[in-house]
Amino acid sequence: MQTDQHSRETEPAQVNARPSLAEITRVSVKVGLLSFGGPAAQISVMHQEFVENRKWLSEDRFLHALNYCMLLPGPEAQQMATYCGWLSGRMLGGLIAGLLFILPGAFAMAVVSYVYAAYADTSVIAAIFYGVKAGVLAIVLQALLRIGKKALKSRLAWIICGASFCALFFFSVPFPLVIIGAGLLGLVLGSAPNTELADEDAPAAKASAASSVRTLVVGLALWGAPPLAAAVLLAPGNVLVEVAEFFSLLAVVSFGGAYALLSYMAQVAVETKAWLGAGEMLDGLGLAETTPGPLILVTQFVGFLAGWREPTPFSSLTGACLAAAMTTWVTFAPSFLFVLTGAPWMERLRGNRKLAKALNAITAAVAGTILNLAIWFAVNVLFAETRTLSYGALEVLWPDVTSLDPILAGIALLAAFLVFAAKRGMATVLAVTAALGFLAKTLPG
Repeated sequence: MQTDQHSRETEPAQVNARPSLAEITRVSVKVGLLSFGGPAAQISVMHQEFVENRKWLSEDRFLHALNYCMLLPGPEAQQMATYCGWLSGRMLGGLIAGLLFILPGAFAMAVVSYVYAAYADTSVIAAIFYGVKAGVLAIVLQALLRIGKKALKSRLAWIICGASFCALFFFSVPFPLVIIGAGLLGLVLGSAPNTELADEDAPAAKASAASSVRTLVVGLALWGAPPLAAAVLLAPGNVLVEVAEFFSLLAVVSFGGAYALLSYMAQVAVETKAWLGAGEMLDGLGLAETTPGPLILVTQFVGFLAGWREPTPFSSLTGACLAAAMTTWVTFAPSFLFVLTGAPWMERLRGNRKLAKALNAITAAVAGTILNLAIWFAVNVLFAETRTLSYGALEVLWPDVTSLDPILAGIALLAAFLVFAAKRGMATVLAVTAALGFLAKTLPG
């Protein structure tokens, strides 16, 4: 009986035939339009579309890809979208999925940045997205339960998950240290599953040094072309050159996602460069949280305001759009490079038992990371005021219970009912919560 049960647990999930690029495009557009709520919710959307609904990827392959993306600097959700697209449709599939994950949010951020800079009033936009945040809470919880169910299959996995959550939530341990520690624990104490990869789950492309070097050279050239052109064509110290330099550096040191680098970015953009004020920085973060796309798109907001206010050879609007485009390009281009160069090698290593032990532990740590993000997001969505309580090295994010938003709490409960009891899809949940939130903000009384 035990043997049969073990074989059922370790048998690779059946996956469908490789989709066409048109199918990948349709799904990627959907993922991009529904990518609210930060990486936890966005990864849930990808899991539902690529693994559950379409069965283009197996559960093991999805988690393997997620582990790799969590190790990289930059926005892990965008990297995950690129990896899922690459697994489903090779190089073109990766480019399509990664670009379409970014573009809806980049367009929305460009619009709200212009409204903010020109009119200093984004109340209508805020009303449109007000209720969406409550719907995202239910989606985040669903993601946490699904990933936890797949990742936490041993006592060691539960311990690593809990320790990772505590390290991040209570002690603000740097994210890379959490992941490295989990990997070492898994390598020393973990056990790798004794499974063979099924033929239908074989690597999507052969790893070769020549192919990797070619991808690396082309990717570096594309990444560096716009900043180099700005440096050659414009005067030294021009804002386009400055945003290219600063956000290029930020892109390669941003381990742990957007939250991990916000304080450094704010310090440079507000205090050193004076591109915007501290209050405006918080406004930009709020806009990035309510619009689709990666939270790191707050960098585009910063770049837009810098180009709007700093002198360039162009008009304020043209300079702002160019600075925003430059910021977005140098922020996301490295992530495509990391994934499209490294993914073939990660797939080649899937059968390595030592690596599997480390990655299984990292998967458990990722579950703890998503729990940390989910609680942070829930507290900041449902409560208008929070504070951090410090006891030596211990820090606890604590909400002011009197600042609870009862309308959002009610919408969140309805969203949870739609997700878990009524079994409604994400599009329905987000549409209903958006409509309720907009009515709550716009109706008198």
